[in-house]
Amino acid sequence: MDLDAFQALHEERWLRLKALTRRSRLTGAEADELARLYQMTASDLARVRSSAPDPALVSRLSVLLASARATLAGARPPIHREVARFLVLSMPAALYRLRWWTVAIMVGFLVVGTATAVYYTTHPELMSDLGTFEERQQYAEEAFAAYYSENPSTSFFARVWTNNAWVAAMSVAGGFTGIFTFYVQYSNAVNVGTAAAIMNEFGYLRLFFQLISPHGLLELTGVWVAGAAGLKIFWTMLVPGPRTRGRALAEEGRAMLGVVLGLVLVLLVSGLVEGYVTGSALPWAAKIAIGLTVLAGFWTLVLTLGRRAARMGETGDVSGELREDTAPVSA
Repeated sequence: MDLDAFQALHEERWLRLKALTRRSRLTGAEADELARLYQMTASDLARVRSSAPDPALVSRLSVLLASARATLAGARPPIHREVARFLVLSMPAALYRLRWWTVAIMVGFLVVGTATAVYYTTHPELMSDLGTFEERQQYAEEAFAAYYSENPSTSFFARVWTNNAWVAAMSVAGGFTGIFTFYVQYSNAVNVGTAAAIMNEFGYLRLFFQLISPHGLLELTGVWVAGAAGLKIFWTMLVPGPRTRGRALAEEGRAMLGVVLGLVLVLLVSGLVEGYVTGSALPWAAKIAIGLTVLAGFWTLVLTLGRRAARMGETGDVSGELREDTAPVSA
C-alpha cells in the first residue's frame, strides 16, 4: 500500500469526522453522517493495520475513532465544561433566585442578634445567665481575640471552613422540615448577640466588630444563603405551584444542591480571610477593606452573572437534556 496516497485520498473524510465529533450538538443528518464516517474510518484503520501498520497513522485514526465513538454513545461533556457551566450559569442563577430570601434571612438575623444584645445590655442583672463575672471578663479580655490567633493559620482555616460548610449543608438539608433551618439561624443570631453584649460590658464592642468584620461579612452571608436555600425547599414543599410536589422538590432540590456546592467555595474564601487576615498584623482598616472586597465580589457575581443566567432561563437545575421528560398540561 502506498501510505501517502492512501492518506491523501481519505484525509478530507477524516477531517470531516473530526469536525463532527467536536460539535456539542448535531442535527439528524449530521448524526447519520457521523455514524457513516465512523464505519468508513474504522475500515480505513483495519486496512492500515493489515497492510502498512504505520504507528503514527494508526495512533491518529485510533484517537479519532475513540472520540467519534464517545460522541455516538452520548458521552458526557468534558468535565471542564461542566465545571465552567456550574460556575458561570448554574450556581449564579441559583444564588440570584435566592437573593430576596437571603435578604429576608439577613434582616431577621440582624433583628434577633441586635435585640439579644440590647436586651442583655439593658438588663445587666441577667448577664449572669451568660456566665460568672470572671468568666465573662476572661472571654472579653482574652478568649474572644485569642480564638483568631492562638492556632496556626492553616489548621485554623481548615477547621473553620469544614465547620461552616457542614453547618451550611445541614441548614439546606434541614429545609425539608423547616424547623431545623429556623433553629440554626436563630441560634447563630442569639450567639452573636450575646457575644456582643459581653464584649460591650467590658468596653470591647469596637474590638468585637473589628474582629468579626473581615471574615464575618462573607461568612454570615453564606450562612444566610444556606438558610434561604433551606426555607426555599420548605416553601416549595408547601406550595409547589403548577408543578407536582415531587417534581417541584426534585427541581428545587437539585438547584439548592448547587447552592451548597457554591457555598463551599464562598466559605472557603471567608475561611481563608479568617485564618490568614483576621488574626494577622495588618492594620484594621486593611482587614475590613479585604472583608468588604470579598463580600462585594460575591454580590457582584450574584447580581451580574446570576441575573444574566436567570434571563437565559437557568434556574440552577441540571441542563435540560439531563432532566426528566414531562408531558404538557393545561394551566
